[in-house]
Amino acid sequence: MDLTIDTCVLPHDDPDASLAFYRDILGFEVRNDVGSGRMRWITVGPIDQPGTSILLAPPAVDPGVTEQERRTIAEMMAKGTYGWLMLATPDLDGVFETVQASAAEVVQEPIDQPYGVRDCAFRDPAGNLIRVKELR
Repeated sequence: MDLTIDTCVLPHDDPDASLAFYRDILGFEVRNDVGSGRMRWITVGPIDQPGTSILLAPPAVDPGVTEQERRTIAEMMAKGTYGWLMLATPDLDGVFETVQASAAEVVQEPIDQPYGVRDCAFRDPAGNLIRVKELR
């Protein structure tokens, strides 16, 4: 098989805050922004990786999602346990300083993990966990 990762999806509950975070703090380009109000689907991605995107989407809007499932998703988002993403960079300390200066919630400062990875973690405006590992 010949497969590539095209798009991953993260929920948002404030499209403007999410857009500002991914565009202005992380430096991703905006590839698409459709809808209005809180019902916006925003596609962002690294400028130098046009074939890989993150879709920031309103949670639980699919027709098959029940009210109980919507409540569960909202609760998980509030706790920061619903969505997460792992990014990689050759400049972990620089990325951490930029994100920390933005007042994003820091979950873990850069650290050498016992399994051989150096990484840090923070939350985006919707509470999604964003881990960033250092490329070595």
